[in-house]
Amino acid sequence: MSTSKEVSYEVRLSPGLLDPDNPALAVAGLPGTAGPGRRLVVVDATVYGLYGTRLREYFEKQDVEYGLCVIDAHESVKSMQTVFEIVSSMDAFGVSRRREPVIAIGGGVLTDLVGLAASLYRRSTPYVRVPTTLICMVDAAIGAKTGVNFHEHKNRLGTYHPSAVTLVDREFLGTLSTRHVCNGLAEILKMAMVKDTELFEHLAAHGPYLVQNGMRAGAGPAGDEVATEVMRLAIHGMLEELEPNLWEHDLRRPVDFGHSFSPAIEMQALPQLLHGEAVCIDMALSSVLAHRRGLLDESQLHRVLDVMAGLGLSTWHPVCTSELIARGLGDTVRHRDGQQLLPLPDCIGHVRFVNDVTQDELDAALRVLRGIGTASAASGLSAAREV
Repeated sequence: MSTSKEVSYEVRLSPGLLDPDNPALAVAGLPGTAGPGRRLVVVDATVYGLYGTRLREYFEKQDVEYGLCVIDAHESVKSMQTVFEIVSSMDAFGVSRRREPVIAIGGGVLTDLVGLAASLYRRSTPYVRVPTTLICMVDAAIGAKTGVNFHEHKNRLGTYHPSAVTLVDREFLGTLSTRHVCNGLAEILKMAMVKDTELFEHLAAHGPYLVQNGMRAGAGPAGDEVATEVMRLAIHGMLEELEPNLWEHDLRRPVDFGHSFSPAIEMQALPQLLHGEAVCIDMALSSVLAHRRGLLDESQLHRVLDVMAGLGLSTWHPVCTSELIARGLGDTVRHRDGQQLLPLPDCIGHVRFVNDVTQDELDAALRVLRGIGTASAASGLSAAREV
């Protein structure tokens, strides 16, 4: 006997979510033509501080009976203990099993926590994601994965449980710090590097402007058009990559670029580094490895590192020791079923997978990367390559 289950979910650009006259959030994820009914809203504490009044006014205007669970969601508390706190709120509210999807409003940590709680509660409860950070809008809220950290390993525990719908409203970016904008742009650069030269050229031409204007809607006609197109290409590219391999049966995943060494870097540097910042260091290291192997020529490597600098991203952190990188790769090999499957760019917009990176190669690439620093590849690259 065999069974199958069709999986479908929606990612929708949905401006004006907190407009009291816009029913989109109130009815999101509800089955059929059901009315708003009751909703448990799990919201990040920072987001609640900024939008709490508007949230309450919204649900009252929409005549929704609602409960609030406010979570101080950050990487240091991304644990089962916080998941159990959310589950307790679901239980106290009396969430129905199918017709009252939980609403998660916050960044990637919050949506991962709620997703895992929803996957466990009554073995599967629907939920809705409303990402409020750029990195969540283009990455964390797009796929099916949930997860929490365990024993200093990032996302070691988790499930596959996509939300019924993800509603993306760029208005939330208006209160996002510049650092968190740069953090999200790192994941957008990842998509450009693995599959989209058009997206890369947008970042190369407009990166500093996108940082300055925070990827916001309404940042002037030209800026809004560029930010909208960058967002569209990033989300579309991610969905294209995920659709045929949602459960990761094929471990050759281009979107793992930047995610081979970064889990170890991020957890070692916690709380100094954000996720996208660690991913960028990983991408820089992988690009140097590719250059030393002759997969990227010197001008391409210059471009990659210059775009990173233009996006306000660092390519180095002191925790990047030989020992840490070796340990991180070892854990990645276990995660990838005994193979490195290391995605290295062989041009801008494409990667190939390698399984034979040595510790000597890693050490040499680390020396190069340390020498390049955070600004650009403009000096010392050729000499450093000979080390």
